[in-house]
Amino acid sequence: MWTSRPDGGPERLVTLVDGVFAIAITLLVLDLSVPRELDPAAYRAALRELLPDLGAYALSVWVLGSYWRDHRRIFQEVREIDGQVISISMVGLGVAALVPFPTRLLADYGDQPVSVAVYAGAVAALGASHLAVAAVLARRPWLRHDRPSEAASTLYLLDSATIVVVFLATVPLVFVTGTGIMWLWLVLVPAKVYLGRRLQSRG
Repeated sequence: MWTSRPDGGPERLVTLVDGVFAIAITLLVLDLSVPRELDPAAYRAALRELLPDLGAYALSVWVLGSYWRDHRRIFQEVREIDGQVISISMVGLGVAALVPFPTRLLADYGDQPVSVAVYAGAVAALGASHLAVAAVLARRPWLRHDRPSEAASTLYLLDSATIVVVFLATVPLVFVTGTGIMWLWLVLVPAKVYLGRRLQSRG
């Protein structure tokens, strides 16, 4: 049977997470460009063609930024980590580093259901690894400081699970309803605002 054995403080893991998320967000912007020496009409057309890229970029920055912020929130109360926390975190970092690729697919082929499914699957996988880390730490108080942790609460775990459920549901639905199912992602805005206010009121 697997046993949790503390393996030092979380500082090096948190530093690694900061670096990976910073690189992933930076990679998102590398494909945003406009050709040089265009005449005014071609320049305006190039800017219009850039709009899908900017939309996909903004969405992915929001996704990565949200998970980076929540990761820091989770580890604020952690004093030690074990091998399982490290392993799950590494899986999540691998997915985070991959996000620029489905972002490019969404920008270039957003009218193709496969592109939407790949993007939604990547975000759901990132969210699932994030949720797994939070759940593991919630069940192991000996890895945390001796004070209540918001990230160990059921409400916080529900908040984290919301984005996983919504993006995961998109994967099969996009092949039935078409790429317009992406509008379903907008339900995350009121859902996360509501759950965030509940967390703040309990805090």
